[in-house]
Amino acid sequence: MTPTLIVVALAVGYGLGRWQPYDRLSAWVNWQLRFRADRWASRPRQAVLLGLLLVTDPVHTARAWRHRNDPPTLRDPAP
Repeated sequence: MTPTLIVVALAVGYGLGRWQPYDRLSAWVNWQLRFRADRWASRPRQAVLLGLLLVTDPVHTARAWRHRNDPPTLRDPAP
Protein backbone atom coordinates (compact mmCIF):
# COMPACT_ATOMS: atom_id res chain seq x y z
CA MET A 1 0.00 0.00 0.00
CA THR A 2 2.67 2.51 0.98
CA PRO A 3 4.93 2.06 -2.09
CA THR A 4 1.86 2.35 -4.32
CA LEU A 5 0.83 5.56 -2.56
CA ILE A 6 4.33 7.00 -2.97
CA VAL A 7 4.36 6.17 -6.68
CA VAL A 8 0.92 7.75 -7.16
CA ALA A 9 1.98 10.89 -5.24
CA LEU A 10 5.12 11.20 -7.36
CA ALA A 11 3.11 10.74 -10.56
CA VAL A 12 0.58 13.40 -9.51
CA GLY A 13 3.38 15.80 -8.58
CA TYR A 14 5.13 15.20 -11.88
CA GLY A 15 1.87 15.72 -13.78
CA LEU A 16 1.16 19.01 -11.98
CA GLY A 17 4.72 20.15 -12.66
CA ARG A 18 4.35 19.46 -16.36
CA TRP A 19 0.88 21.02 -16.55
CA GLN A 20 1.96 24.18 -14.61
CA PRO A 21 -1.42 25.22 -13.21
CA TYR A 22 0.06 28.29 -11.46
CA ASP A 23 1.36 29.81 -14.68
CA ARG A 24 -1.83 29.09 -16.58
CA LEU A 25 -4.10 30.44 -13.84
CA SER A 26 -1.90 33.50 -13.33
CA ALA A 27 -1.85 34.28 -17.05
CA TRP A 28 -5.62 33.85 -17.21
CA VAL A 29 -6.22 36.20 -14.26
CA ASN A 30 -3.78 38.74 -15.76
CA TRP A 31 -5.63 38.59 -19.08
CA GLN A 32 -8.95 39.03 -17.31
CA LEU A 33 -7.66 42.11 -15.48
CA ARG A 34 -6.21 43.75 -18.58
CA PHE A 35 -8.90 43.19 -21.17
CA ARG A 36 -12.15 43.25 -19.21
CA ALA A 37 -14.03 46.48 -18.65
CA ASP A 38 -15.55 45.36 -15.35
CA ARG A 39 -12.65 44.81 -13.00
CA TRP A 40 -14.92 43.90 -10.07
CA ALA A 41 -15.92 40.71 -11.86
CA SER A 42 -12.32 39.50 -11.70
CA ARG A 43 -12.02 39.85 -7.92
CA PRO A 44 -13.29 36.30 -7.34
CA ARG A 45 -10.74 35.05 -9.85
CA GLN A 46 -7.98 36.82 -7.96
CA ALA A 47 -9.28 35.35 -4.71
CA VAL A 48 -9.15 31.85 -6.23
CA LEU A 49 -5.55 32.39 -7.35
CA LEU A 50 -4.52 33.76 -3.95
CA GLY A 51 -6.25 30.90 -2.14
CA LEU A 52 -4.58 28.33 -4.38
CA LEU A 53 -1.18 29.87 -3.80
CA LEU A 54 -1.73 30.15 -0.04
CA VAL A 55 -2.73 26.51 0.22
CA THR A 56 0.06 25.10 -1.94
CA ASP A 57 2.97 27.50 -1.23
CA PRO A 58 2.22 29.56 1.91
CA VAL A 59 5.80 30.66 2.67
CA HIS A 60 6.56 32.30 -0.68
CA THR A 61 3.04 33.70 -1.04
CA ALA A 62 3.14 35.36 2.38
CA ARG A 63 6.62 36.76 1.73
CA ALA A 64 5.52 38.18 -1.64
CA TRP A 65 2.39 39.67 -0.05
CA ARG A 66 4.41 41.35 2.73
CA HIS A 67 6.92 42.88 0.32
CA ARG A 68 4.56 43.92 -2.48
CA ASN A 69 4.75 47.63 -1.59
CA ASP A 70 8.46 47.85 -0.83
CA PRO A 71 10.25 50.68 -2.58
CA PRO A 72 12.52 49.62 -5.42
CA THR A 73 16.13 49.01 -4.52
CA LEU A 74 18.47 51.88 -5.29
CA ARG A 75 21.08 51.28 -7.93
CA ASP A 76 24.70 52.25 -7.49
CA PRO A 77 25.81 55.22 -9.54
CA ALA A 78 27.56 54.49 -12.81
CA PRO A 79 31.36 54.67 -12.60
